[in-house]
Amino acid sequence: MTQFSPLNPRSLPTVLKNLLIINVLVFLAQSTIGENGLVNMNDLFGLHHVRSPLFQPWQIITHLFLHGSFWHLFYNMFALYMFGVILESMWGPKRFLTFYLLCGIGAALIQLVWLWFESHDLLSQFYALKLHPSPEGMRSFFDQFGLTRSPQAKALLQDYLSDPSDSKSSQQIVELISYYTNEVISEPTIGASGAVFGVLAAFVYLFPNQLLYFYFLIPIKVKWFGLLYFAVEIFSAFQNSPTDKIAHWAHLGGGLVGFLLVLTWNKNNRRIF
Repeated sequence: MTQFSPLNPRSLPTVLKNLLIINVLVFLAQSTIGENGLVNMNDLFGLHHVRSPLFQPWQIITHLFLHGSFWHLFYNMFALYMFGVILESMWGPKRFLTFYLLCGIGAALIQLVWLWFESHDLLSQFYALKLHPSPEGMRSFFDQFGLTRSPQAKALLQDYLSDPSDSKSSQQIVELISYYTNEVISEPTIGASGAVFGVLAAFVYLFPNQLLYFYFLIPIKVKWFGLLYFAVEIFSAFQNSPTDKIAHWAHLGGGLVGFLLVLTWNKNNRRIF
């Protein structure tokens, strides 16, 4: 059983090195151009719900190169380095890049499917109320989606309920739920995590008994680390906490695509495609 430690010095393969560089450069652009308000990179390149006015097809790939914070970037790139070095060295640059991008695209598509189902009730109620506003419908919408937690929104609802026939208050309440719905479906998904989870899944399948040094000290076989990590992601995805902003379904999607690719492309020999 070969030991694997991320601290072992090794030269970086071409694709991996360029992925690390591109992600760092894009994050620097986010931290400079984006923070200065010149270009909203999350709006342009982050992955959005297909019914969001911000959605564009290229976001299925470009979201992989954006990150929300330094630590978001660091953990993704560190994991990509740890598991990607050996995979690219074994497969070659073309195969590794194809694998990485397919995992990222698969993660994006599964995330889009999840966003569609997650927001189905919200969009159905919104479109119905936009066409036919009603006191009962507005009250139900505000209660279900938590708009009453905002004092301004609550006051606007009370004005509307006091006189639903008033055109001004009716217009204002429709504008409010339009703004809220647009904000929800325009929340971007960003990060390389989906593709990185695909790389992790491939590494777990190909090298299940490799030793990974957890926190650089505790040796653990990669298969147990991977199974535990994916179990946590599955639990978190189904728990669906409203305060949890992590795209767990994208993570699971990338891992699933990575596993299926290795399984399909590598039926005869686990280590050679």
